Amino acid sequence: MADHIKIHKAEGTWVVRAGGAVLGESSDALELTEGSMPFVIYFPRKDVAMAFLDSTDQKTTCPHKGVASYFSIVTKSTTLANAAWSYEDPKPAMERIKGHIAFYASDTVAVEQV
Repeated sequence: MADHIKIHKAEGTWVVRAGGAVLGESSDALELTEGSMPFVIYFPRKDVAMAFLDSTDQKTTCPHKGVASYFSIVTKSTTLANAAWSYEDPKPAMERIKGHIAFYASDTVAVEQV
């Protein structure tokens, strides 16, 4: 694992909300910290309502984690483009985040501990 990336089980229960709906809730979430950047919560797919997410064509590459695939969140009133991502086949040192999805927290997407 890259020395500047730390992954551990997130404390407590975490939720992600968008468009007035709870998209996910988990007590098995992971917290990933990369250098001095703010931590990111990764939700297990089993704890996310995947019906609200549409896969997009966007991809990015992290030299430490691998290729990220993106999802848009579809709500009743709007589509939040590329608002979530996952590493479908992460680099070997990042295997813990495989099968997990992270969300960009914003004024329309809330990721919070409950």
